[in-house]
Amino acid sequence: MIRSVRPLLRGSTYSGALFAYCGALASLPLLPLAMLPALAWRSAPYGVQIVLTLLVWAVLLGMVGLARTTRRVLIVGARRLLKVPLPDPVAARQPASSPGTGPTPPPAAPSDADRWRTPLWLLLHVALGWTAALVSGLLLLGGLTLPLGAEAGLSLSGRTVRVMGGWQSWAVALGCVLVAATACAVATYALRWLAPRLLGPSSAERLALAAERELALAERNRLAHELHDSIGHTLTATTIQAAVAGEVLSADPAAARAALRSIEESSRAALEDLDYVLGVLREQESETAPTRTLADLPDLLDRLRHAGAVVEPELSGELTHVQGTLSRAAYRILQEGLTNALRHGAGGPIAVRVAAVSDCLELSVVNRTGADTSTSTGPSPNAFPTSGHGLPGLAERVRLLHGELEAGPDGPQHWRLAVRLPVRLSA
Repeated sequence: MIRSVRPLLRGSTYSGALFAYCGALASLPLLPLAMLPALAWRSAPYGVQIVLTLLVWAVLLGMVGLARTTRRVLIVGARRLLKVPLPDPVAARQPASSPGTGPTPPPAAPSDADRWRTPLWLLLHVALGWTAALVSGLLLLGGLTLPLGAEAGLSLSGRTVRVMGGWQSWAVALGCVLVAATACAVATYALRWLAPRLLGPSSAERLALAAERELALAERNRLAHELHDSIGHTLTATTIQAAVAGEVLSADPAAARAALRSIEESSRAALEDLDYVLGVLREQESETAPTRTLADLPDLLDRLRHAGAVVEPELSGELTHVQGTLSRAAYRILQEGLTNALRHGAGGPIAVRVAAVSDCLELSVVNRTGADTSTSTGPSPNAFPTSGHGLPGLAERVRLLHGELEAGPDGPQHWRLAVRLPVRLSA
């Protein structure tokens, strides 16, 4: 008994009934237009005129339901008043594209069956709204007027039932109020059951939503890689540069100032990356993503030299012909390789090789480890903490570009990272 009465005490039941009443009220402006054919055919029987008016009214409601704006308004109303979690229509979405994510998939074209779901919902919404409004309104009116007189009457199926005053009137009035509340609950339940089926996404829209989520996840993963590469390299380089500045501050102030300037430049670049990534993750508008390519490689090597590292670059081929995604990925791969060399290296020279040949781009970073790597399975550990995501992240990036990656010992005291990326005309 308590379980059956509990829905009648919830506020969401009556907010759903309000949503049903709003549908009934919104259909009133179309009623005068629906009456025009019946008024023009005055010789027709009264019953025929009523049926004709209802049919024209239904057609006009269906035409209103075909508009995309109508569906968006109905979805918003269902979310707020029916408390039904409905996504926005795919056709109404304009997801912002981000660099490196590729083109946004076009909205799925609705089929004929999908196109008529909103008009059907609108017709059922209006019918339930009018039914609930008339039933609950009449019952509430009866429930309020019965206790006022000593004797009252209820008309049921053409018969008038006399209700004497006193407790009988109060009992019947309470019954009328409960039935009116039940009518509201039934209308709310029916609309909640219909909303996901008629206002929810169709099969084609679900596929489009899944594609959107996949693109968003891919973009977040790309941003995580970018942030790991940029911030990891900056922190490693600035730590070394700060140590160098502290060592030579008294003996060579000019070198200390150069190291501090390098720290400032590296930190500013990292802050740009961080500001962009946080803006995207917060789903706010942010400035254009700072994209770094092989053209920025000399600046990266200069920052390493300011940190005290000895870098021996070997650049060959037409690197200017490497553009787009491939150039950005190559820069990040070299940045991660050089960061690992700074973290795990023994202070010797770091050999950097970039070669652009006809069909591929070859990258390699070789550094000293200060220990025998003939039996080692990874770079030598040192004082720098690591997340363990560096090489796996590089492997994933290379795999997405259909490239090849090799990382391992190169002789007794060296570590070598080698990457081979295929060059495509569309890169």
